[in-house]
Amino acid sequence: MQYSTILYNITDNILTITLNRPEKLNAFNRNMMSEMIDAIDKADDDDNVRAIIVTGAGRGFCAGADLSKGGDTFNAEVREDRESGLNRDGGGRLTLRIFECKKPIIAAINGPAVGIGATMLLPMDIRLCSSTAQIGFVFSRRGVVPEACSSYFLPRIVGISHALEWCYSGRVFPANEALDGKLVRSIHAPDNLLEAATAIAREIAESTSAISITLIRQMMWRMLGADHPMEAHKIDSRGMHHTGKAPDAKEGIESFLEKRRPNFRLNPSRDMPEFFPWWEEREFS
Repeated sequence: MQYSTILYNITDNILTITLNRPEKLNAFNRNMMSEMIDAIDKADDDDNVRAIIVTGAGRGFCAGADLSKGGDTFNAEVREDRESGLNRDGGGRLTLRIFECKKPIIAAINGPAVGIGATMLLPMDIRLCSSTAQIGFVFSRRGVVPEACSSYFLPRIVGISHALEWCYSGRVFPANEALDGKLVRSIHAPDNLLEAATAIAREIAESTSAISITLIRQMMWRMLGADHPMEAHKIDSRGMHHTGKAPDAKEGIESFLEKRRPNFRLNPSRDMPEFFPWWEEREFS
């Protein structure tokens, strides 16, 4: 796929996806949805990609949905590219794909992140923001509801009280409030944001087993919906049985004892355990 709304760049095993409509503050449209989904598909299939950073071009991260259609922006009945009979939320299609991703995803929020610009951040694993960033779950002020599966993700990240306050009010709030609410990990000077995100990605890329990271990501996210710790015990046990006898475990221990950087060789494209995935795919209906 040729990309017109994003940039796709791999350096030192780190993929940077840059939302690239700076003249529109990277406003989200159907092309951006399709291209981001394609980019994550491509990254999952590429063992050279060990971590993903998502950021925005220009002074914004993502200003939300492209409102160029005016009052009919959210009206699926008049949208030419709607899926026949399904009326699926495009933001939800993206966040579900992020949720399924095999690679860790770090958000570098370089400026305003509003609407889908805020909700697409939620299934990403680590969120850093610039001191100039502003975030807003503005749906109540647009006469619609939170989308992109945010009613699942947001309360799990920040707690139900913060989630409701931000969504009830629909106000845009500054970086320090996002930090206080534990929506973001840290705040950085604008010129240092990508460097900080890259440092986290590089540590993952250089020091960890790709198989371990893929399993950890899915184990952690999926256990948020488990109804009993026994569900975690089942997957922990299967995971330890498989990884414990695999070459990466031997290399991890020997490199530690020999005080050297590990050279892990297993790859998610071909070496995932036989029980992966252990969940049933959910259908939209």
